[in-house]
Amino acid sequence: MAVYFAPRAQLADRWQENVLIATDDQGFIRALTTDSTPGDAVRLAGPVIPAMANLHSHAFQRAMAGLAEVAGDSQDSFWTWRDLMYRMVQRLSPEQVGAIATHLYIDMLKGGYSQVAEFHYLHHDPHGQPYADDAMLQQLMQAAHTAGIGQTLLPVLYSYSDFGAQPASDGQRRFIQHTDAYLQQQQRVAQWSAQQPLINHGLCFHSLRAVSEAQMHEVLAASAAHLPVHIHVAEQEKEVSDSLAWSGERPVAWLYNRFAVDARWSLIHATHLDQQEIARMADSGAIAGLCPTTEANLGDGIFPAVEYIGRGGRLGHWP
Repeated sequence: MAVYFAPRAQLADRWQENVLIATDDQGFIRALTTDSTPGDAVRLAGPVIPAMANLHSHAFQRAMAGLAEVAGDSQDSFWTWRDLMYRMVQRLSPEQVGAIATHLYIDMLKGGYSQVAEFHYLHHDPHGQPYADDAMLQQLMQAAHTAGIGQTLLPVLYSYSDFGAQPASDGQRRFIQHTDAYLQQQQRVAQWSAQQPLINHGLCFHSLRAVSEAQMHEVLAASAAHLPVHIHVAEQEKEVSDSLAWSGERPVAWLYNRFAVDARWSLIHATHLDQQEIARMADSGAIAGLCPTTEANLGDGIFPAVEYIGRGGRLGHWP
């Protein structure tokens, strides 16, 4: 066991002085003692803060870093970026995804992140057939183990191309699975993660475009009530207008009108909200998952952070 001494450290409730941090042989913190003397403890220079958690990662997309940062057609948008991503993923093997993720996770550790929520939907081989051994998920777990980062593995349910259960496009064939297969996959991931102290798991719906209401209810009913739930929602203005055309409701309003969204939910991006949606999100305790860099890069828009924080809303982020 190693013991460290921090002259000043940020604990769960506030800054504390003269903190002893006791860890076990695996490096897990087992005790925090305030108003202590250093004794033989290793002295840490400067204030100490908890490491950050990266709320949202698609590790395989690290391979296309820089490809969308070149000026092209004046009509380029999120949707043309998505087409580029679809072309790129057709070339990736599980082993390549594992190598990409390992390097990415090491960089995260260097940047001060100790946990990553891996929002993963690249499930199948290039022909759209499932890997017999969940090869992609196995590679991601191994990448986290190799790098030494904590991982919340979020296999994604992704069944359709658009609102109203529209058939998937050819570019989405590596992502698509349906509810029974997804729930079976969740059971396997639960068994694997139970054996790994730094890995846990959760539920994940790609977006309201990609799943049906019935699927969401079925998955939630069949799963443990403590699991985190992640979903992309209201990232683009087109998504909002398409939702209104399909259902007569904005995406976040549609979600709240049908599901008991609470503190275990993370609504990724949630960029385009009206005042009622801001209030409902903040009051529910759900997390707004933000990445200003991504949202600027893809032209998503600006999240209404001032109003949301003013109502006590919770935020999460990723680099």
